[in-house]
Formats: sequence, C-alpha cells, structure tokens
Amino acid sequence: MHPSRKTLVLVALGIALAVVPVLASRELWLVWVAAWGLLLVALLVDYLNLARLADLRLDLSPPDTLYMGETSTLAVDFRWPDRPLGRPVTAEVKLDLSPTLAPAPAQRARIGDGTTRLSVPLRPLRRGTATIEAAWLRWSGPLGLVQRTAPIALARPIDATPNLRAVRQLAARFASQEQRSGLRIERYMGDGTEFDSLREFMPGFDRRAIDWKASARHTKLLARDYRAERDRQIVVAVDTGHLMAEPLEGLPRLDHAIHAALLLAFFSARAGDRVGLFAFDDRPGSFAAPRAGTAAFRTLLKLSAGLRYSDSETNFTLGLTQLMQRLTRRSLIVVMTDFTDSVTAELMMDNLHRLAARHLVVFVSLRDPLLGHVMNAPPDDLVTLQRAVVADSLLREREVVLQRLRRRGILCIDANPHEVGMQLLNRYLEIKRREMI
Repeated sequence: MHPSRKTLVLVALGIALAVVPVLASRELWLVWVAAWGLLLVALLVDYLNLARLADLRLDLSPPDTLYMGETSTLAVDFRWPDRPLGRPVTAEVKLDLSPTLAPAPAQRARIGDGTTRLSVPLRPLRRGTATIEAAWLRWSGPLGLVQRTAPIALARPIDATPNLRAVRQLAARFASQEQRSGLRIERYMGDGTEFDSLREFMPGFDRRAIDWKASARHTKLLARDYRAERDRQIVVAVDTGHLMAEPLEGLPRLDHAIHAALLLAFFSARAGDRVGLFAFDDRPGSFAAPRAGTAAFRTLLKLSAGLRYSDSETNFTLGLTQLMQRLTRRSLIVVMTDFTDSVTAELMMDNLHRLAARHLVVFVSLRDPLLGHVMNAPPDDLVTLQRAVVADSLLREREVVLQRLRRRGILCIDANPHEVGMQLLNRYLEIKRREMI
C-alpha cells in the first residue's frame, strides 16, 4: 500500500499552503489544518474503498509451444466481480517473465464484472523451458489517492523449441519441380550410379550403358538406366561453443544453425538418405546415428531441442576426432560453426582438413549482416570511418579462412542467417547431382 502521485502533489501543495499564515495572517492557520484534515479523511475513504486482490479472478491461455524466432501471444483474462461502489478498476498489469523470454511491456486494463482480456507478446530468447513467473498489478482507489501494488504467483512453464514451422515454410518455398531432382526418383540420362531399370537401346545412348547379358536374353539391345544413388550417409556436426551462443538478428547463432540443419534433414529423409546429428563444444556431446525415413527427422528434432548453450571454448580436435571414430563409411559431413579471425581458426582448419581426407565436408558459417552495413556506411565522421575499417578487416579475415578451406577441398557456405538454410539445401542437391559421395 502506498500513496499515489496525486497524493504526493497534494502534500506538496499543503506544505506550500503552510507559508500563507506566516505571510498573510496568523488566523489562517486553521485553513491549513483543515486542508490537512480533509486530505487525511480523503485518504481514509480511498483506502476503505480500495478493491481487494482476493476478489480478482485471473486466467491464462498460453500457447502450447513457443517457437524460436517467432512471437506468440499469451491471453490473460481478468474479472473483478466484487468491487467497492461497483465501479470498474483501472489497473496497470505487467508480467514477470523468466530471462529466456523477452520482457513484455506493461499494459492498462479496466476490469469489471465482465471478462477483460489482455494480449501479451511472448518471444523466446533461448530454447528450453520458459516460465511466466507472476503477474504484477497496480491499482488505485476511487479517488486515486491510495495505490496498491501486488504480485499474483503463476509459475506457468512453456516449452521453447526449434522453429519447425519456419522449416516447413522454407521447404514449401523450395518445393518446385526443377528443384526436386534427386528428392524423388528422376531418370536423367547418364546421371547417377545406382541401377534403376532397363530400356531399349536408342541411337544417341551411351554404348557403355548396354547390358549385353540382358540383350542376349531378350534378343534385342537393352541399356541400363541409372538414377542418383540413395541411402547416402549425412551427418550434421553442430558446434555448441560460446561463439554459437551469441545472438544474431534476434536469435542465438546456434538456433540459426539448428533451423538450417533441420531443413537439410527434412529433405535428406525425403530423398532416402540416412541423416544423423553430432554436437560438440569443449567435449563431444549428443550424437544420433544416421538413420533413414521420417523417424530420423523426428529424432533429430527432439535431439536439437535439447542442445544446450555452452560458455566453453570449442575443442575441434576432440570433437571432430570423436566423430571420425564413430563413422565407418564415407559420409557427407556438414560442420556448422563460427570463427573470429584466421589466427583463432588455425586449429579448426587443421582438423577440418583431416576430416576431409576421409569424408566430403561442407563448412557452414553465419555472417553477421551488420558488418556489411557498417562497412558500406557513408564515412560522415571519423568514428564511422573507423568502424568501417574494422568491419572490412573482419570480413577480409573471414574470406582468408574460407579460401584456405576451399583449397583443401572443403565446400564452404558463408551466408546471412535467413539465407543459410536455402544455400545449404542447394549445395546438398548439387552434391547429389554430381555424385560427389
């Protein structure tokens, strides 16, 4: 219970009124005393008519799941049936949220006998369990002189998971006829290494495709048709070290990497390939062995939702060596990580080179769009010029690392967060068309 701002203003005026008897007439001190008495009576009346918190009815309608990168809406219903004087109560409402949620702004509501609904935006900052801890209310009496601020404990947990809906939207954008080659059985002349069917030999066919034994049995020339080989093994290695926990365009880098990995896993499962997931930071983490079908995608979705944000330095030697020991056949390995400069990336490049000696490696890093904006900003002053020079230096360092990786036979993708998923998927389809694994 505390006085309102209106009360403090009236008290300040009352103090100023005390000067009047001194300056005008001593007889006016009774006016000053009467003013203070009137204020005290008004405070008492306002206190007695203050609505009770016990009479408030509050119901939450939270979303079942929060998706990273999306803002969901929490519906809060209020009802105050038993109020002094029967007047609606004007209250200021603010939700106390866990640190894994973006702060929600305070809102005002007039609460009466009917249901008053407030819509509160919820935006997750981290995966895991987010909590709506409490609702804080501040309301005044009928005269606006006395205020009360009180919390209502809620402790309502909500799970924040990778954004599967965003993955589906990207998949829908990508599902055009010319981009689905390799995702289903397509018969391109001379493509692929896996036998598909026999067909009658026609002029212009590759003579090496003639199946002489089948031709002898059928007494006519038959040629073999091939298709892109299926059941390839793909492993997404996700770095969960401290660099990947840094935010980029409103989401941690790790979550951008997870969304790109899920998009690749979704299409790989549809294409008949075996897909798995490996996480590492200062030590090897979760591992899902490559599997085929929709069950593999569900496994990766569940596993990726539990990847933790680490504050440890990434140990590429231990992590990638452990991954090589787990794989018994040549695979496509997608390494999703980040780096700051060519010096700190030296050990990472050495381990990627050893990995590329046995497997086909795609290196994926997330570029901060802010660097490009800062570098291209007009040099209106010295500070802007200095920032542009630093941004240009960082981008040059990144390009040095990427060029060294490419010279070692590693395929590289360095893209903005909203582009990395599509570029990774395009690279995967190119690898399948060229039969690189």
